[in-house]
Amino acid sequence: MFLGIDTGGTYTDAVVFSPASGVIAKSKALTTRHDLSIGISQAVSSVLDQAAADPSAIQLVSLSTTLATNALVEGQGGRAALIMIGFEQQDLQRNGLFEALGQDPVIFLPGGHDVYGKEKPLDMGPLEAAIGTLGSQVAAFAIAGYFAVRNPAHEIQVRDFLRRHTQLPVTCSHELSSRLGGPRRALTTLLNARLVAMIDRLIGATEDHLAKCQITAPLMVVRGDGALIASQVARTKPIETILSGPAASLVGARYLTGLDNGVVSDIGGTTTDVALLQDGLPMLDPDGAVVGGYRTMVEAVAMRTFGLGGDSEVHVNELGLVTSLRLGPRRLMPLSLAAHIDPEPVLEALTRQINAGQPGRLDGRLACLTGIPERFASGLQAQEKALYDRLTRQFVPLDQLLSATPQRATLDRLVARGLVHIAGFTPSDAMHVLGRQSNWNSEAARMGAALMARRKNGSGKPVASSIEQLARLTVDRLTRQSCEIILSACLADEGESAIDPQNSRTVDRALSGDQGIVRFSLTLDRPLVGLGASANCYYPAIARMLSAQSVIPEHADVANAIGAVVGHVRTTSTIIVSQPEEGVYVAIGTALTGQERFDSEAAAMQRGRVLAQAAALADAVAAGAAEPAIRLHEEINAPQVDGRRQMIEARIIATASGRPRIAG
Repeated sequence: MFLGIDTGGTYTDAVVFSPASGVIAKSKALTTRHDLSIGISQAVSSVLDQAAADPSAIQLVSLSTTLATNALVEGQGGRAALIMIGFEQQDLQRNGLFEALGQDPVIFLPGGHDVYGKEKPLDMGPLEAAIGTLGSQVAAFAIAGYFAVRNPAHEIQVRDFLRRHTQLPVTCSHELSSRLGGPRRALTTLLNARLVAMIDRLIGATEDHLAKCQITAPLMVVRGDGALIASQVARTKPIETILSGPAASLVGARYLTGLDNGVVSDIGGTTTDVALLQDGLPMLDPDGAVVGGYRTMVEAVAMRTFGLGGDSEVHVNELGLVTSLRLGPRRLMPLSLAAHIDPEPVLEALTRQINAGQPGRLDGRLACLTGIPERFASGLQAQEKALYDRLTRQFVPLDQLLSATPQRATLDRLVARGLVHIAGFTPSDAMHVLGRQSNWNSEAARMGAALMARRKNGSGKPVASSIEQLARLTVDRLTRQSCEIILSACLADEGESAIDPQNSRTVDRALSGDQGIVRFSLTLDRPLVGLGASANCYYPAIARMLSAQSVIPEHADVANAIGAVVGHVRTTSTIIVSQPEEGVYVAIGTALTGQERFDSEAAAMQRGRVLAQAAALADAVAAGAAEPAIRLHEEINAPQVDGRRQMIEARIIATASGRPRIAG
């Protein structure tokens, strides 16, 4: 038997699965972000009890997660220092690197390499001068060297220096990608460094509970392309787990539905993920995963991730004459969930605000600490530290916490660091109001709806005449936004990204059914597969609006956990062979710390094949593969120039794949 676990932003799912019998048992527990082990232990213990499974019978444990994806979408993560070797200040303006960096420190070091792997002198002086204070201000380091994919020597030198002088995690760009494009590699490395602590806590919590359960099976983690890697690899490369949950859901959707072609949409608490099944396989993004508006160099499924889910923040347009809502991209803790966890302070605050004579702009909003370890609060500014110190694990209403408008921005920064939860009205609360959901505290949901409904729109009238009307407006808005993002993802895959469903009058008329002289309609040409715990609540209406066949498979609520246990291990290694001068050939790549020179193309290519295969095989074994098979692919750029073949560059790509090792 196999054990599959998926840790999402709201729920942690677990399944006991047998290749012969399918799903034997499944369970859900709330994800406890302050201490992930609680949610994991509840889900795993429950599913093992249901399956009456002997721990020794578990041969494989596989984990998928949306935590990394959610963190990037919400702009969260630990503070990281970026070390750029051989780059200039203006390079920060490329690929969104400056925006992603935010307030995190960056240090420029002279050095790096050229396209053939030849080094320029490395000057460690700026880093040596800063290291005394830098180590106490950040939680991790990211290193990006100029042409490090052709020679990683300087990245390794800086990495070794940081490890000697700090105990913090260090990520090198050459460890994550072999592709050119320094600023985008730097961006990917920075995001990876921010996620290290979060994924380390998740894997640690999982391993601790497995040990308590006396489960000794290997622990695998789902990568963003649906492949599996060993947990120790995921600890050092957490960026590879972005889109892990969605990739697992695609694999799970294929298994559960048997469909070769379909639009798969997975709604969670924080995000909605949309991707295509094509000929029985997930479509991959050749340009790297896009998450939170940033294009990374992470090989992943062609998944579009949007900040829309059951726990999305509800925004009211108070300037319009007619009430209109917008959802997301930020996740709030639903009031119904907050009151389920901590009923007394939440219900007391909401009751006080309802009984007040005038509505307040902060009504229905509360905050508390997430409870993550204190060390993650390092590097706070004075205003942030002052507000942070006033908070505890118990919810405090914002109208009592914040005394000045600028403090709202300060609070938002604490939320972005993952230090604070904000609770407020969400679509999940709307479902409680309408009686379509009842797992949390419905009274808190109704009071939150009442507080929002009495706010005024631009005409001076209440936003809604009743809490039921507000709830219907919220659910209708989620349905409409879901349709828009599904269309946006499908149009992008069709090469029609110029059409923006959110701003197209034609799309608006088609979705709303507005009639005129010309009638517009939209139809998906393949089934819409709805996944997620709330799929049955939302996707029938979404499919109707898109004139699509709705497919919500059995076990749609745990598709991620199922997909986690049916995947394969797959690794690649790339060696570049080029001709820097007539009659001289070099083999370079991240498997080498320098270049190897040859006097013939044939000798260089053969050496490249040996190196690529050996590196891919070693990586696959380290990633947990059992008896991996090797496949070679070569891309050779050698045009005819004046009747002579001119070797420019060859890429030798070795892929190793196999099923993960199992216990027993």
